[in-house]
Amino acid sequence: MRTRGELGDFLRSRRARIRPEDAGFASGAGVRRVPGLRREELAHLAGVSVDYYVRLEQGRNRGVSDAVLGAVADALRLDQDERDHLFRLARPETSHGAAAGEDAVRPEVWRLLDWISAPALVMGRRMDVLAWNGPVCALITDFGRLPARERNLVRLHLLDPEIGRRYPDVDTIAREAVGHLRIAAGTHPDDPELWELVEEVSARSEEFRRHWARHTVRTKAYGVKRVEHPEAGPLTLTYEVTRFPQDAELSLLVYTAERGSAEEVALRDFAKG
Repeated sequence: MRTRGELGDFLRSRRARIRPEDAGFASGAGVRRVPGLRREELAHLAGVSVDYYVRLEQGRNRGVSDAVLGAVADALRLDQDERDHLFRLARPETSHGAAAGEDAVRPEVWRLLDWISAPALVMGRRMDVLAWNGPVCALITDFGRLPARERNLVRLHLLDPEIGRRYPDVDTIAREAVGHLRIAAGTHPDDPELWELVEEVSARSEEFRRHWARHTVRTKAYGVKRVEHPEAGPLTLTYEVTRFPQDAELSLLVYTAERGSAEEVALRDFAKG
């Protein structure tokens, strides 16, 4: 099962980023073959035996308690996203395959997109674009003309040369994509399409590969995106991401602009078609 390897890799990556002296250990105590905390040091900080922690890092402690996971998270100084990710990896569900109909978008959601005048789309857990409106096609691309497999924001932003050159902040895009997909992988470690996507993008994007190796984990519900649009010119847009309470796998992404700005004019032009 992928989860065991992912759990060990994640814990090792988080041990490596903590300097021993910052955790109260002498940095010169013995020869250190790897950066960061040793397993025995982490076990000491978490209040568990070295053997117990080693078994956890190897994915052999299925019955690990909330208290132990919380202590390990505290010792590793994990933020909330990382802490949630640790719990998901340590307690994999019994079945993580793609659920039937997970990519289905209700007609009412399509209707909602039609009523939104700003660029908006609905994406699934792999960042597949499952529904969209006219303004977002004007901003990014005509999703209706793309094969279903290519309607994916990670592939489009990082692998498509024409679209990728519009986004100057490629490292930020790669980091946010990895943060999203890491969480999806922790929840659905046996999703073959997700791992196919990760392997494909890792092979072709150095930025993505670097952040994936760092086990970047982050939820991003809002932010700023710069776009070099071929017709509207340089745009600095804000975006918001929200989930549908009864469609947990789906997220609504909406791009907006400051009132009175050149970006607002461009978005209103997109809405006119």
